[in-house]
Amino acid sequence: MVDNMGSNNSDREWLKHDFAGGSTSDDGIIKEQDRLLPIANVGRIMKQILPPNAKISKEAKETMQECVSEFISFVTGEASDRCHKEKRKTVNGDDICWALASLGFDDYSEPLKRYLYRYREVEGRESWP
Repeated sequence: MVDNMGSNNSDREWLKHDFAGGSTSDDGIIKEQDRLLPIANVGRIMKQILPPNAKISKEAKETMQECVSEFISFVTGEASDRCHKEKRKTVNGDDICWALASLGFDDYSEPLKRYLYRYREVEGRESWP
């Protein structure tokens, strides 16, 4: 196994992109706490699928926190790249669906497209006078 830690800043290049509007340090790198989803939210979501008496270790929550945060950054980065190429500044739901599909996450992309369509349908009805 090869240890790439500290070998090259390009490994952490995605940290320089501030997708969530979080604070950045002087060198443009996002602080760790701004990069990760709140652990309380992650734990609450994890508990929803487990039996009521199940316990989740702090280590399990932290691991899941890292994984979902990395996944979101990965997908958002792909969507952001598309917007940049198309000279747009705003990433929208369609961009996220496209990014999921282009990264091979079709199992997520199709249900999200259906959800987005229904959401827009309901939003349209609620905004009518």
